[in-house]
Amino acid sequence: MKEETIPAVQQLCFIALMAGIMCLLGPLAIPIGPVPISVMTLLIYLSVYILGMKMGTVSCIIYLLLGFVGLPVFAGYTGGAGKLLGATGGYLVGYIFLTLVSGFIMEKIAYRRFWCILGTVAGTAVLYAFGTVWFVILMDCSVGYAVSMCVRPFLIGDLAKIVLAELVGQEVRRRLRAAHLLD
Repeated sequence: MKEETIPAVQQLCFIALMAGIMCLLGPLAIPIGPVPISVMTLLIYLSVYILGMKMGTVSCIIYLLLGFVGLPVFAGYTGGAGKLLGATGGYLVGYIFLTLVSGFIMEKIAYRRFWCILGTVAGTAVLYAFGTVWFVILMDCSVGYAVSMCVRPFLIGDLAKIVLAELVGQEVRRRLRAAHLLD
C-alpha cells in the first residue's frame, strides 16, 4: 500500500482509528510476570498489515505518546513516563521497531501471505531483542533470566497472533480495497 495515494484526511482517520483501538484494548492484560500477556502485539501486527509501515508506525507512536503523558493505555491500565522508561518499557518502545521491520517486509513483497508471516516473525524477533537488552540493562540481570521471564512465555501466543493477524489482516485489506479505501 502506498500511503501517498490515499488522501491525507483519510490517512489521518485510519491512523487515529488504529491508535484509538490500541488505547482501548491495550490495557487489557493478564499479569504473568514482569511482562504481561496482552493483545498489543496482535494490534500492532494488524495495524501494519492494514495501514502499512508508515501509517502503522505513526499510530503506534501516538499510542506510546499517549501512554507516556500519563493516559492509562498500557497493560493493566497504567501509563506515564515511568512505565515507558522502566524495565519493561523496552518492549513498548520495541513496538516501533516491530512496525518498521514488519511493515517494510510486507510492503516490499506486496503482502504475499508466507512472506508477511516471515516479516512479522522478523519484526517480533527485533521487538524481543530490543526489549530484552533494555530489560537486562535496567534490571542488571542475565540474558538467560530475561529471556526466560520476558520472551519464552510469549513465543507460542505471539505465533498464534501472527497467524490470526495474517488471516484477519488479509480479509480486512481485501474488503477495504473492494470499498476503494485502500489502493
